[in-house]
Amino acid sequence: MKLIAEPWDVGQPDSYDVGRFPGLWSEWNGRYRDTVRDFWRGLAGTLPDLARRLTGSADLYGPSRRRPNASINFITCHDGFTLRDLVSYDHKHNEANGESNNDGADDNRAWNCGAEGPTDDAAVLALRGSQSRALLGTLLLSLGVPMLLGGDEMGRTQRGNNNAYCQDNEISWFDWGSADAELLAFTSALIAARRRHPVLRRRRYASGARREDIEWFTPAGLAMNDSDWNAGWTRSFVAYLDGTRDADRDDSGRPILDDDLLLVVNGWWEPLTFTLPNLGTPRAWQREVDTFTGEAGAGGGHVGAKGAPTLAAGASLVVEPRSLVLLRASRSGRQSKAKAAP
Repeated sequence: MKLIAEPWDVGQPDSYDVGRFPGLWSEWNGRYRDTVRDFWRGLAGTLPDLARRLTGSADLYGPSRRRPNASINFITCHDGFTLRDLVSYDHKHNEANGESNNDGADDNRAWNCGAEGPTDDAAVLALRGSQSRALLGTLLLSLGVPMLLGGDEMGRTQRGNNNAYCQDNEISWFDWGSADAELLAFTSALIAARRRHPVLRRRRYASGARREDIEWFTPAGLAMNDSDWNAGWTRSFVAYLDGTRDADRDDSGRPILDDDLLLVVNGWWEPLTFTLPNLGTPRAWQREVDTFTGEAGAGGGHVGAKGAPTLAAGASLVVEPRSLVLLRASRSGRQSKAKAAP
């Protein structure tokens, strides 16, 4: 038996002790929430912690011999901002609760993308959409158990209210008539991508200490070193996940194999050109997810599209600001000849 707890329930003096529950417990990973919010709103020095959260938070759950499924990854929950409000407000707006806006958390780690609340500014709205997709992409491509707040997939808002438990009205209701159909389709495609790739759902931690199942690269395609990790200004990287090496096994003892994946993350506010790393055996990389454009599909392109071009090691890939791209190379295509960059 395994038991899904909030780390506020552990009973320590400060009532919050994430990572300190005993075995057989999974926890809402508040460290995951805070790190992912901070990274995508542009806070410096968050890259090392983001890498830990993406790979299952072994620093929190490994010491008690728990596996990645001990980490319930989330960005939003019933308490606090919805996803749409997280990218639309810098501050809580709880006036309707009747407590002079004194209730609810003040530390929301939110960013309104240039305007507080509703706006008709096309640039702000586009940035909010991109930020929402980057946050969802991070959540659904991380090792651990993703928890998605109902309504985030359709752009639900509480009008900046981060403590709406007392509101049984339009503030807390789901407005199905104004659902964001494109965001819903993108979220559905992300979930499908996660289901397609068992390497994203492995039951053990990726060590990354040797050439095993995960490696980290700079945008120049070079292996990351301590200086790269410790540079506070660093906001971009490439993570390589080997879909065959040291794989989980099914109930019959057979390895659960997957394609190889490259997760390319650009946390900068400008486009960045990445050089795809040389991993030894040739691979033909194909774009599967792009949070900037809303692409998510087995063959790349917009949701459901097929026939995206392939790229080889050394090729250049432009990743748009504040976005991530997932590339896939099929196991059977490791030896195939991919097109090099012109």
